[in-house]
Amino acid sequence: MPLVHFFETSFGRTTERRIVLVQVMAEGLTGWGEVTCGEKPFYSYETPETAWHILRDFLIPWTLHRKWESASEVADCFRPVRGHNMAKAALENALWDIEAQQKGLPLAQLVDGTRSEIPCGVSIGIQNSVEDLLAKIEKECAAGYQRIKVKIKPGWDLEVMERIRTKFSSLPLMADANSAYTLADVERLKRLDRFNLMMIEQPLGWDDLLDHARLQSELSTPICLDESIHSPDDARKAIEIGACRIINIKLGRVGGFTSAKRLHDLCRANGIPVWCGGMLESGVGRAHNVALSALPGFTLPGDISASARYWSRDIIDPEVEVTTHGTIRVPETPGLGYTPNLARMEPLTARRESFG
Repeated sequence: MPLVHFFETSFGRTTERRIVLVQVMAEGLTGWGEVTCGEKPFYSYETPETAWHILRDFLIPWTLHRKWESASEVADCFRPVRGHNMAKAALENALWDIEAQQKGLPLAQLVDGTRSEIPCGVSIGIQNSVEDLLAKIEKECAAGYQRIKVKIKPGWDLEVMERIRTKFSSLPLMADANSAYTLADVERLKRLDRFNLMMIEQPLGWDDLLDHARLQSELSTPICLDESIHSPDDARKAIEIGACRIINIKLGRVGGFTSAKRLHDLCRANGIPVWCGGMLESGVGRAHNVALSALPGFTLPGDISASARYWSRDIIDPEVEVTTHGTIRVPETPGLGYTPNLARMEPLTARRESFG
C-alpha cells in the first residue's frame, strides 16, 4: 500500500507498506488481525517474511483444531516461541475480534475499554526542510489533533525544536528519537528541556533500560519508552529503576491484547501514563488500536490518526475519521467495528496461504 506522503524517521524513509493480514474464521464468524512490523528489521527484528514463517510453521498449527474458551488463552500457548510478538499479536487479535462478535460486544468493551471517544495526536516524520515541517504542523493543528509528535535525530533536533516553539509556543509537543542517541549525547539531550516537551520518546538503545534510567535522572522532561518495552515484566523493571515516566503501548510490540491489558494495568497501578503508538497500520491494525485506546489508563493522545493521512483509500469501511476536536469515536457495533473491504484488498494482494 503506497503512503500518500513519505514517512521518515532516524531509520530512514518509508514510501509504501508491505502488510501481512491474518483472517480467522470460526463458527461462521470472521476475525482480522494485522502484523505491524516494518519492511526492514530496523524498528525491530521482525519483518513480513519472518512473521509469515512464524505464523505458518508455528502459531497457526498450534491454534487450529483446539477448543479455546477465550482469545486470552492463546498467549500462553504461544509462549514457547521467543519474541516474534508482532506475529503473535496478529493472530491473537483476530481471535479477540471473533470473541467480541460471539458475545455481541464491541471489541473495546470486551477488552475492558471505558471510553466512547479517544483523544488523538499525530506523528510527523522528518521532512525535507524545517519549513515543510512547520507547514505540516500547522495543517494538523487546524485539523484538530490534540498533540503533535515530531521525529528527531542528531542534526535534526535542537534547531528544529527552536523553530517549532517560536511559531507554536503553547503547542502540546513531543519528540521521538527512535534510539538515535547514546549517553555521549546527554548534554545535547538536556538542552531539549527548555522546549517544554510532553516527553522524549526512546532516545537511547532499543533494548536498553539502564542507560535510560541514568538519562532520566539528568532530564526534567519525561522519558517515554517504546522499543524497550516488550512485556509487562519489561515495564515493571523500567518503572522500578526509574527508566521512564511514560510508556507507549503498541499491540504488535507487546504481543497482542492479553499482554497489552496486563501492561496497562501495571502502569495504571503505578501512576504511569500510557498511550497507543502507531506503526503505519492499515485500517485493520488502526481499528485494533482504537479499541485498545479505550482502556481507562490511556490518558495521553495516541498516534491514531485518520486513514486519509496515510492512504488514498484504506482497506476498511468506514475509514477511520477524526472529529474536528481531535478525537475518534469508539465503535459500538460487535467486534472490530470496521469491515475489511475484500474487493479493495484483492488488487493489492501479493500472496495468500490458507490453513484448516
